[in-house]
Amino acid sequence: MVRLSLNPMEPLAPPISRVHRRSGFLARKAAGSILARLCSISGYALLVLAGWPGVTALADEARRPNIVIIVADDLGYGDLGSYGATRLKTPNIDRLAAQGVRFIRGYAPSSTCTPTRYSLFTGEYAWRQSAKRTGILPGDAPLCIEPGRVTLPEALRRAGYYTGAIGKWHLGLGDGVTVVDFNQRVRPGPLEVGFDYCHIIPATVDRVPTVWIENDRVLGLDPADPIKVSYDGDLGGEPNGLDHPELLLQRADKQHSGTVLNGISRIGFMQGGKFARFKDEELASTVVKKSVQFLEAHGRAPFFLYVGLFEPHVPRIAEKPFVGTSELGVRGDVIQQMDWATGEILKALERLKLAENTLVIFTSDNGPVLFDGYFDGAKESVKDHRPAGGLRGWKYLVFEGGCRVPLIARWPARLKPRVSEQLFSLVDLTSTLGHLAEAKISPADSPDSLDLSPVLLGETFADLRDHTVLHGISDTLALRAGDWKYIPATRRGEASAVGGARPSDERFAENQIPSSLLFNLREDPAERNNVIAQCPEKAAEMQARLAAIRQGSSGGQQR
Repeated sequence: MVRLSLNPMEPLAPPISRVHRRSGFLARKAAGSILARLCSISGYALLVLAGWPGVTALADEARRPNIVIIVADDLGYGDLGSYGATRLKTPNIDRLAAQGVRFIRGYAPSSTCTPTRYSLFTGEYAWRQSAKRTGILPGDAPLCIEPGRVTLPEALRRAGYYTGAIGKWHLGLGDGVTVVDFNQRVRPGPLEVGFDYCHIIPATVDRVPTVWIENDRVLGLDPADPIKVSYDGDLGGEPNGLDHPELLLQRADKQHSGTVLNGISRIGFMQGGKFARFKDEELASTVVKKSVQFLEAHGRAPFFLYVGLFEPHVPRIAEKPFVGTSELGVRGDVIQQMDWATGEILKALERLKLAENTLVIFTSDNGPVLFDGYFDGAKESVKDHRPAGGLRGWKYLVFEGGCRVPLIARWPARLKPRVSEQLFSLVDLTSTLGHLAEAKISPADSPDSLDLSPVLLGETFADLRDHTVLHGISDTLALRAGDWKYIPATRRGEASAVGGARPSDERFAENQIPSSLLFNLREDPAERNNVIAQCPEKAAEMQARLAAIRQGSSGGQQR
């Protein structure tokens, strides 16, 4: 047992090319309406009808949950009141935690965004993928999930769910053969890997292009003002952050000093698309609006909604109602904004009477970071707040602070509130949710994902997952197995560049690991005492197991 010191939409029309996939969904929606009417019949009549195959099938479907996954961006293990934060107000997420299962050993499979999201949707560790780029992707990178693969959203769609993705995407767009053209239909993308609907930004808020894409078209685009994007050099015609610092709301490092858009210099360069550009101060409200519209339009049949929040990733620009509301500067403000956004989605579920049979999962893609390219005062305003909850390390690193994340699950119909110390990785959501939704996802489809539904449902208090692999920059891997954590030495103690950042940047310094590390997390949850000299046999065992997993084995894990 690990001990930590913690304080206690208008209707959305599907793309024409996907109408044929909707026939079964529409039939089930109509059937669901019939079932709702039947519920007003007397109990005797329902007993008589219980033997009718159609009613039996509908009753079975009613036992399957609607699913909402909300993923924060760079939120730390210690950034919520329910995980020990005392200087931040996160009442909505804290209430969610009190009403559901709060995991204290929940892990993102990677300490950066794209790899974690890849794993969440595919059930495969991103570092296994060699045919596609799964690092921190630029905004014009190709789709890193192979179209046709049985992903979590694709399996749920085949099982009768209406599937949607709203907010941050950052898994690439286009086929990688031709350069993605944001002035035409942008595909393949979310619609080709399992989603019926999407309203997304291509990558991160700090990367070009700064536009919203609905299904496969950039919203608000004027054909007379085409979009051009480059990550190789300045396109001209627009100011950049290096030459025009007087235009900036926040100063930035060189990596983030590309084209100035809405007062923020970004990574990369962009021309055109002036009417299509998003406003940073409207991003959270847009995510809420589109999420609520999705629920209103598709709440009468099984649905899966993935919400990629932007907070507290940089650039941190709070909407007006949240400016100056926290004790911790702009990073605190946007975390409280994130809590509001989550609360609005939860309120919509309640208002639409969907909450009881909706499984809501809240988590983060990786650990926290204070300075991440913009001089926004986050480091200076942190006070005694511990974003990683006292754990060692930050985003980008394989230490606990980079990969251990808040993980909360609420499903009033099936889950009893509790705190769980069982090991759970976000890579396990693919198989676990697939099982609960009665969707077909084979081990071959999701090679690293375990069905942890017995853990989620409280049917066992054993650790069904006995280990997890953690991934950081420079493709550094670490292994947690039981109480033990093994981190091999990085090659010559180096850290590679991240999206144009300097390898010598202090954010990456701790990835320079000249000799291997071994920690006993039961006794040393903050990873301060390297015991490899005292436990050489355990280190050798862990090293061999990690090597076997790297070569494709399950590492001895029973599936």
